Amino acid sequence: MAYDEGLAQRMRDALPAHVSEKKMFGGLCFLDRGNMACGIVGDKLMLRLTKELVAEYRREPETADMDFTGRPMPSMMYVLPEGIADDDQLRRWVERALDFTATLPAK
Repeated sequence: MAYDEGLAQRMRDALPAHVSEKKMFGGLCFLDRGNMACGIVGDKLMLRLTKELVAEYRREPETADMDFTGRPMPSMMYVLPEGIADDDQLRRWVERALDFTATLPAK
């Protein structure tokens, strides 16, 4: 599955310089100190968070379960294109993922 190149560039612009990228899951993932933080699958933003944060943020209408494996992944979620239409929205979601990965040890 291809990923949205325009969204990829917007993500590169929104992420700090220390974040690296790697093609994974048929999309593009961004790693914070070696830990996957977020990525792009098709035209959707993928976030890695705690199970509790996923449950909280999934109440927002522009989100969806990440069911990449056929069932929802409790610590992952999608943000749909309408939820990342402008750079401020994108930055807000990306910062949430980076706040989570900041709590993890570097790999």
